[in-house]
Amino acid sequence: MEILTKQPSTKGPAEMFTGDVWFDVIAKGEEPSRMRVNMVRFAPGARTAWHCHAVGQTLHVTEGIGLVQSRSGEVVVMRPGDTVYTPPGEWHWHGAAPDHFMCHLAMWEGPGEGQGPESEWGDLVTDDQYNAR
Repeated sequence: MEILTKQPSTKGPAEMFTGDVWFDVIAKGEEPSRMRVNMVRFAPGARTAWHCHAVGQTLHVTEGIGLVQSRSGEVVVMRPGDTVYTPPGEWHWHGAAPDHFMCHLAMWEGPGEGQGPESEWGDLVTDDQYNAR
């Protein structure tokens, strides 16, 4: 057994996030584990850039109201207790609603040794895309 002490919160970098986003790493599995878990906190209107994950991603909203969208899909509202799964390679973004904070657990797996990056990041989500609901 190993107890890991809490590390300082990290500000989401501007290349990957619009607005104020902070995350805490909860689990960053060491081989053979590939589990990754972050608690992510979004200020109103803050959001990720378009991105996808090699092995998919699961989000579980713990508080606030959020938005999520897959490429070519509709913007969907997320509420506390909602769980959203995006399959491997599906481009998507997620963040807080314009007038609410939102926190979620982000859970994904690394692809394993020699299988490429666990996540791929694209363009920032434009205001028009964000407001498309």
